[in-house]
Amino acid sequence: MLPSVEKPAHRHFLIHKPYGYLSQFVGEAKKKKLGEFHDFPAGIMAIGRLDEDSEGLLLLTTDGRMSEHIRSKKVEKEYYAQLDGLIDDEALARLQTGVEIGIHNVRYQTSPCTAFRLDFAPAFAPRSRKIRDDRHGPTSWVSITLTEGKYRQVRKMTAAVGFPTLRLVRVRVGGVLLGTMPSGTVVEVADLEG
Repeated sequence: MLPSVEKPAHRHFLIHKPYGYLSQFVGEAKKKKLGEFHDFPAGIMAIGRLDEDSEGLLLLTTDGRMSEHIRSKKVEKEYYAQLDGLIDDEALARLQTGVEIGIHNVRYQTSPCTAFRLDFAPAFAPRSRKIRDDRHGPTSWVSITLTEGKYRQVRKMTAAVGFPTLRLVRVRVGGVLLGTMPSGTVVEVADLEG
């Protein structure tokens, strides 16, 4: 009888992805990647992605089943978006009921979502690339919570209602919160269910 070989336990991480980094570990040589923040174990993968211009909470795991589970069960993802202009109630209502956007040259109707204006500017650290200031017109912040995740969806949705996104930060995935985690921080956790 062969001795049983215990599989190594899967590992899970939270990272506050900064602006200007790709949500991957290999790829274009001149681009900044997640592996620059930590010596991650072999087989690590991002659950979902944040584009290079977006910031915030990213979940990482070595467990493919966990990754699929979180992506497939329509887990809520909440974003704070700084918009060009002062968003009005009509535009918020359109976001809430779904808007038509383009995904890889195909028209797509987004699902209904939760969207509301924030009465405060979130206390995020300044970004490495400056966002224009109020001399160029006012900005507003909104919270948008989705259960789907199309390519650059939040940015396309806010542009579709006339308020382009200037800064986008993911603050929650399911029950896991970004909280006050500083940009570039990596935290190993026991599980990703929050």
